[in-house]
Amino acid sequence: KLKLDTITCSAAISACDSGGEWEKALHVFGRMQQSTVEASTVTFSSAISSCESAGEWEKALCLFSAMELNEVECNRITGSAAISACKKVGEWERALQLFHVMTRRQVELDTVAYNAAISACENSSEWEQALELFSAMAQRSAEANASTFTVAISACKNASKWERALQLFSMMLRS
Repeated sequence: KLKLDTITCSAAISACDSGGEWEKALHVFGRMQQSTVEASTVTFSSAISSCESAGEWEKALCLFSAMELNEVECNRITGSAAISACKKVGEWERALQLFHVMTRRQVELDTVAYNAAISACENSSEWEQALELFSAMAQRSAEANASTFTVAISACKNASKWERALQLFSMMLRS
């Protein structure tokens, strides 16, 4: 009889995610843990991504927390998926908490992670928070892209801060 292993389980979870079957992805994840197969960063990333796709932010956060309990290293992909899960349902404060947890864990935050956090703030009309994150990107060597500028400008627009939006637009043209 063949035994389950981390790579096969991760592939199955990822396949479920691709098919929009988050519940089946979590079933495979649970089955994996029952059989004492160790979950890897990739396994957790796939499961969190599946929850994020389905808008199951609370389950994504549980999985994110379980990573630390199981001493599994968090990476920017895992964190970005958890932040995006919060963003999709307007949980901007939770998204920022995750962002700061990743910073404390010294996870290298990339443009995707910043964009997810900035977008969470923009979606919830937290323009000041969005601009703080935008400014922090340069200090942490994360490069702003067109999406970064778009959500930052949109955050300003939503707050009727047109002058600041134009400053960002000019900054984008110069970069």
